[in-house]
Amino acid sequence: DFDYFVYLFYLFLLSVLGNGLVLVICYRRRKKMVGSELLCVNLAVVDFLCCICFYPLSILSSFHHGWLGENITCVYYGLGCYIFGLCGMFTIAAISMIRYLKTSISPPFSVFMLRANINIVCCSTWLIAAVWSSFPLFGWGKYVPEPYGLSCTVAWRGYHTSAKDAFYVICSFACFTMVPILLIVVSQCQILYKVSRFSHLLSARHICNNRRYAEKQLSMFFCISLGFVIAWAPYTIVSFLFIFHKGSQYMAPEGFVFPALFAKSSHIYNPFIYFYFNKPFQKELRCLLLSFCSQNTTAKNKTTFGETQTGKGRYVLDNDSLLLIGCPGCQSVTNGNSSSSFGFKADWCPEVVLANSIPFKDSGYSDSLTKLIRVVRVT
Repeated sequence: DFDYFVYLFYLFLLSVLGNGLVLVICYRRRKKMVGSELLCVNLAVVDFLCCICFYPLSILSSFHHGWLGENITCVYYGLGCYIFGLCGMFTIAAISMIRYLKTSISPPFSVFMLRANINIVCCSTWLIAAVWSSFPLFGWGKYVPEPYGLSCTVAWRGYHTSAKDAFYVICSFACFTMVPILLIVVSQCQILYKVSRFSHLLSARHICNNRRYAEKQLSMFFCISLGFVIAWAPYTIVSFLFIFHKGSQYMAPEGFVFPALFAKSSHIYNPFIYFYFNKPFQKELRCLLLSFCSQNTTAKNKTTFGETQTGKGRYVLDNDSLLLIGCPGCQSVTNGNSSSSFGFKADWCPEVVLANSIPFKDSGYSDSLTKLIRVVRVT
C-alpha cells in the first residue's frame, strides 16, 4: 500500500503540474491555435481533471488499506475514471483520424477541419463517454472495487451474472476499446506511409525545412498515440482475460496493481511530448518563466527607468509588464518584433519586452504594442 501511495502521489503531482502548464500555455496562445490543436487541449483537460477529481480518493484509500466510503465513493470513482478514460481514448482516436485526413483529403473537403467542427468533435467525445459510462447507474453493468481494493472500475466479471451485464461488458471491449485502438493504429500506419513517401520526395529535391517540420509533427502525434496504446495494453489484456474466468482467484492482487498503475502513467508523458516536439510551446514556456521572474522582481522593488525630455513625468515598471521610457511628441513604434524606424529590435513575447528608451506617443500606449505593454505614468 505504501508503494502504491508513493507512486500515485508522484504521478498526481507530475500530471497536475505538467497538464496544468499545458493548459496555461494553450490559454496564452489561444488566438494562435489551429483547430486540430484543440484536441490536444481536450486531452490535457481530461488528464488534469482526472487526477484532480479522483486520484486523491485512491491515495487516501492506500492509507486506510482498503477502499473508503463503501459503494457511493466506488461508483463516483469508477464512473468518473471511466468517463475520462473513454474521453481520452476517443480524443486520441480523433487526433489520429484527423491527422490522417489532413494528409489524404483534397482541399475542398478541408472545411471539415475547421475550428468549429473540431469543437463539435471535442464535445462529442465527452457526450458519448458520459452516456455510455452512465449505463451501470441504470442496471446495465456496475462499478466495483478492483481486486487489490484501492480503486474501482467496471465489473468485468459481470459477464457471468446477467445478460445485460454481459452485453455491457462485451460492448465496452468491442465497441469502446478495440474499435478506437484499431482506428489509432490504422491511422498512424497510414500517416507513416504517406509521410515517408513525402519525406523521400523532398529529400530527392533537396528540400530539408519542410521535411523536418513534417517529421516533427508526425513524431509528436505518433508518440502521443503510441504511448497511450502501450500504457493501456497490459490493463486491457488482464481485464479481458478476467471476464471469462469463473474461479474465485484469477491471479494475485499484484497482477492487477502493476497494469493499473502503468495505465495511469498515460497522464504524465503527454506534456513532455508537447514541450519536446512543439517549438511554439517551448517559446511560450520561456516567455511564461520570464514573465513570472519579472513580476516577482517588480513586486519586491519598483524600479524607475528614466524621465521624459520635458521632465514632466516618468515611466515605471508595474506588476503587469516591463514598461519602457517614453518621450512626448514621438511617433509610435511601427513593428515591435522587427527593426523599426527608430532602430529598435527585440525578441519579445506578450508579457515581457526587453528594450531601452523606445519612443512612445504621449498617450501612454504604443499602437503596435496595444494589449502587450501598458505604460504607467507617475508624477
